[in-house]
Amino acid sequence: MIDPATTHNNKNHARLCFLTAPAQPGLSLHRNSAMVHPASANLSPSSVKNCSAKTFGFLILPSFTTIGLASAVETLRMANLAARKPLYRSVLIAADDAPVVASNGMRVLPDYNITNAPALDALLVVGANPIDRSRSNRPLIDWLRQLARQRLPLGGICTGSYLLAKAELLKGYRCTIHWEDLPTLQAHFPGIVISSQLFELDRDRYTCSGGVAAMDMMLQLVARDTGGQDIAAKAAELLLCDRVRGERERQRVPLRTLLGSAQPKLSQVVAIMEANLEEPLGLEELASLNDVTVRQLERLFHKYLQRTPSQYYLELRLSRARELLLRSDVQVREVALACGFSSPAHFSKSYSRFFGLSPLGERRQASLH
Repeated sequence: MIDPATTHNNKNHARLCFLTAPAQPGLSLHRNSAMVHPASANLSPSSVKNCSAKTFGFLILPSFTTIGLASAVETLRMANLAARKPLYRSVLIAADDAPVVASNGMRVLPDYNITNAPALDALLVVGANPIDRSRSNRPLIDWLRQLARQRLPLGGICTGSYLLAKAELLKGYRCTIHWEDLPTLQAHFPGIVISSQLFELDRDRYTCSGGVAAMDMMLQLVARDTGGQDIAAKAAELLLCDRVRGERERQRVPLRTLLGSAQPKLSQVVAIMEANLEEPLGLEELASLNDVTVRQLERLFHKYLQRTPSQYYLELRLSRARELLLRSDVQVREVALACGFSSPAHFSKSYSRFFGLSPLGERRQASLH
């Protein structure tokens, strides 16, 4: 259901048009409305409810991001293809039946509104860009709270986390959001635990930073649902994804975004860490160089980075090691030394614990793509 309406009447704007053809049952083109129904359009509420496949609902807000929605929905579709059976169904839900205009100007017709939505196995809020458009209205918040009382797993894609936080549904959970919106979420909801990870799967709350990170999150959920990596790995291949990023991987967040200008001491400590990866400095030395106590340094890291100084330092070293493994032919032993590890064995153990596979396994996996 696509209509670049924002450029329709402006002769000075170039228009990019997409001719879409039905590729599977349930995908239909409306000639008069110039909108394409999603693949679930042929499903009535009763047929969705009675289907053995898991039904994911996607609540689309005005100005939602299409890349986040597509990354999630297409991952579930590819999982079905990989499994050769319908593991998942996706339905689009909105506040009402009107087309929802995405941030790029496309208009999308929802399958359902919040008053007639079918029984779901999970609901993900696809957030708006900019974030202030995710602040939404009372009916949406009341509906989300109702679903939470029914113990339905809830999640947010991109700024969708903001609406969940506004509905007070992230208390006691870890969550994430796009790095540009981290300061806003932290400022408005200081009581919730916010990370800079690509995605967070905390019990029945699934949040991701948006963009293609939605694909990584959904692949992880597919792996959980199917009891292993086989289906998820095949789905990733169909998506031409050369590497599935894990739950522990962080967004590339500019430190100034995390800290602003109010924490010059912490910014300086991190800069010193980044300049001393090969020969890591001790905590006492880092504190002394920045004229703070060890305890003060630990409090700063815990408050603003949700890690101890040692954990953060280790992640910097491992991230650098990963770059060397994937972007150079430097031997693993040399990578270990360049990133401050005393031995290849110590490096391999730390790397495997953090990334879920060994340095050699990382290189081997990369060479297959």
